[in-house]
This record gives sequence, structure tokens and C-alpha cells, in this order.
Amino acid sequence: MMKTLLGTEALLAIIVNLIFIILTWWAITAIKWESIMKKGHVPQIRLFMVLLTITISSSVSSFFLNYLQYAKDLTFLLK
Repeated sequence: MMKTLLGTEALLAIIVNLIFIILTWWAITAIKWESIMKKGHVPQIRLFMVLLTITISSSVSSFFLNYLQYAKDLTFLLK
């Protein structure tokens, strides 16, 4: 029972992380980085976009997963 629960939570965490990576990348690609950064530095801009995507999506998915865990833990308060 416990192994199944841990496996389910791990799968949920992977899926949530991937969803927020995709959503963050989609949002970040809407920004015109060439007008903000130096022209001709495409590899650096792409690397910055990847690192920014990882940073933002990690924070948002961590918040989301923590919120879900807190909501599950509230049931212990009612017992």
C-alpha cells in the first residue's frame, strides 16, 4: 500500500513538473528576447530561456505540489 502511494505521488510530481515546463516554455517564447538582449547572441538567449524555464516551472510546480500535500494533510486535522 505504501509503495503504491509513493509511486503514485512520484508519477504525479513528474507529470506536474513536465506540464509546468511546457507551460512556462510556451509563455517565455512569446517574449521578443532579441529586442531585450544583444543581437547575434542566439545560443546565449536560448540557454537563458531554458534556465529561466527550469527556474520558473520548478518554483510553480513545487508550490502546486506543496498545496496538494497540504490539502491532503488537512484530513488529519479532522480525524
